[in-house]
Order: sequence, then structure tokens, then C-alpha cells
Amino acid sequence: MKKLGIIGCGWLGTHIGERLSDRYEIFATTTTESKIEDLNAKGFHTTLANFPDKLDREMKEWNVASKLDAIIINVPFSGLRGEQIPMNDKRQNLLNFLGDYKGQLFLISSTGVYPEIDKDLVEENKSPNEVESENFILERFPQTNILRLAGLMGGQRLLKNYNISNLDQLVNHIHYADICSVFEKMLENNSQSKVYNVVAPIHPNKEEVINAQKGLPYSGERTKKGRTISAEKLIKELDFEFLYPDPRYFHL
Repeated sequence: MKKLGIIGCGWLGTHIGERLSDRYEIFATTTTESKIEDLNAKGFHTTLANFPDKLDREMKEWNVASKLDAIIINVPFSGLRGEQIPMNDKRQNLLNFLGDYKGQLFLISSTGVYPEIDKDLVEENKSPNEVESENFILERFPQTNILRLAGLMGGQRLLKNYNISNLDQLVNHIHYADICSVFEKMLENNSQSKVYNVVAPIHPNKEEVINAQKGLPYSGERTKKGRTISAEKLIKELDFEFLYPDPRYFHL
């Protein structure tokens, strides 16, 4: 059985590990000691690992890294949008943890790297070389796949469960089940050095989504102007078919 590492095994990482655990032996890290028992109960091999904002001179290479066929990095390396927070030491801590890793590598990024402009944005609109939180890993590991995820949804994470403003704004969301499917495809293909937007291809507005999730009709007109993120490259290159292409039906 192949071996997969998930650095930062939170809500999403747990879903990914559970989906792939019949084909991969899962090695995970968490920053919370209390989560180790829960993750181990799922059959994962779990390590406590933190990546502090200040350089940890005691940070050593992950002791299982050289045995792993692939690693998924799911740790935030940028501040909140609009905030410039120094992350160089935190990034260096991760690089030291990875050591001289040679296998397939994934960095989970965000569609938040794109500007707030009213157009349909594609991967070429923002090169990873222009994104500090992506470029740092490519400089050391050029084989890294960059996955820019839209707003994470699915399960109890539904728009109707939040206090929402700007109801006419178009959404860029993705269901966790489709993220898992993307990883399945890319692991199977042994993809290298790819950059993909991972986002549902249909972009209703927030009110449409909330009404659908509450079983209410929507009588308004959807605006045709807004910031949307394109999934066309992902669909074309991976021959990818979404399980949940429309955020209005993420609850079904």
C-alpha cells in the first residue's frame, strides 16, 4: 500500500484521509495533542507538529518523509486578506520539516490570491511566482502542485448556517467531496507542477444558495457582474466531472 502524508490534518485533511485510506496508509500531523487519539482511531499515524511564526532551530525533518509517496500541505502561509504578516520563519520551519523530499507534493492554497475585480479569473491571471505564499515552496520543490481552493463547504458547512451579508454577491464555493476527487485524480496521474483552481463551476448568488438550502423559492434575478473563479483548466486537463457543480445543492 502506498503512503500519503497530510501536514495539517484538520477538517479538510481528515476528509481527504478518510476518502483515500483504502488505498493509502495515512500519515498525518496535527497542532493539537487532543486530536491525535481521534485521528489514530481512524487508522492514521499521527504526529504532533507545529510551525510557529518564529524560526524553530530544533525543527527536524519529518521522520517518515522519505517513505511517503505523496505529501499534502494544508497549513496557512499567508495572513488574512489585506494584512501583511511576516511568514518567512514559519515557511522555513515547514521547509526544514520536509527536508530533501523527492516525492509528489501538493500545497493547498486559496482563490483569495486573486484580486477583487469583477471578472472571471483563471490561473494565468496570477502566477505562483507572484504569490509569496506559493512561490516559497516552488523554489525548493518545483514539482509542487498548487491547488487554489474556493470557499470550503459540505456537511454542516452550509451558507444557510452563517450570518451572511451582500446577498446578491456571486459565490465561489467548493464541496469537500470534489476536493477529495481532485486529489484522487492527481495522485493517480502522478501530476507534477500543476496549478488549478478548485471551485464549483456554477456561481449563483448567496441568496439563491441560502434559499435553496432552506427549501425556499428564489424570485430575483442573478447579477451577471461579479468576481468568479474559473474551473475550466481543471475540467479540461483532468477530464474532471464535479459531483457538486452547483453550490445551491451542496446540502443534498
